[in-house]
Amino acid sequence: MRNNSTCIQPSMISSTALPIIYTLLCIVGLFGNSLSQWVFLAKIGKKTSTHIYLAHLVTANLLVCGAMPFMGIYFLKGYQWEYHSAQCIVVNFLGTLSMHVSMFVSLLILCWIAISRYATLMKKDSMQGPTSCYEKIFYGHLLKKFRQPNFARKLCIYIWGVVLGIIIPVIIYYSVVEATEGGESLCYNPQMELGAMISQIAGLIGTTFIGFSFLVVLTSYYSFVNHLRKVRTCTSIVEKDLTYSSVKRHLLVIQILLIICFLPYSIFKPIFFVLHQKGDCQQLNYLIEIKNVLTCLASARSSTDPIIFLLLDKTFKKILYNLFTKSNSPHIQPYG
Repeated sequence: MRNNSTCIQPSMISSTALPIIYTLLCIVGLFGNSLSQWVFLAKIGKKTSTHIYLAHLVTANLLVCGAMPFMGIYFLKGYQWEYHSAQCIVVNFLGTLSMHVSMFVSLLILCWIAISRYATLMKKDSMQGPTSCYEKIFYGHLLKKFRQPNFARKLCIYIWGVVLGIIIPVIIYYSVVEATEGGESLCYNPQMELGAMISQIAGLIGTTFIGFSFLVVLTSYYSFVNHLRKVRTCTSIVEKDLTYSSVKRHLLVIQILLIICFLPYSIFKPIFFVLHQKGDCQQLNYLIEIKNVLTCLASARSSTDPIIFLLLDKTFKKILYNLFTKSNSPHIQPYG
């Protein structure tokens, strides 16, 4: 493969469609997530662990939305900029850093939300009937932690610290060392799109995290379904149907999000790293186009999360309903 900027050329999808899509996602995402953050921080007095997880998820979403303009400008003008220009460095560093940090943080938080909702179900059932020693340890102590607000705050802080501690050194190493090794002339080039050895290894590790997150949510969902089936065969749970349906909906929504947004990206990423080494510029162009589209799809979840919050949290839905009904109610002006 020719290791220069002329080997790849952006198509209409990259140079036109992606900037438009990122702009629209940015506008929708900033509005929806800013409104959501205002509700979680200012309008909800007694916050549960779910509210804390969702507030940190919104913060990650805002970072993604803040990176979208940089990504859009990169695809729009990157093939015209010089590789070592200030625009290329800023867009690469801020866009890549914000996008990947927030992506991994949001994935982990989605896992904790799934575990927290499953723990809520198990708490209700563990208080009825005899429990084994295993159930007391696992359901009574371990899963109980995920429902505690203080534990949720600490866990989210640890997530931010660990992800930033891993990704920032990789980005800095890439910007200082790997980016200077190639003889590229334009910002949109194979070196930028592929990364060197360390960046590719970090990307594969990140993809493994995505797969792990998907398995955690999948396991939580099917554990719930199996538990529900056992309970239905043992006793009548008419009074609990609403609770079970709510938890099932929460886990199912998170699972669908991961399948649609993250699963295609996580499946294609290892394939991309293997196939791009064959040295065919035309094939490399196709692979890069697919990677960029799937990355955009993964980031689109951040803009649609406020809609998901309406399904996940009744308090959030009630506050927004009251807010919009009050703002839309007619005001009768007295005649004087």
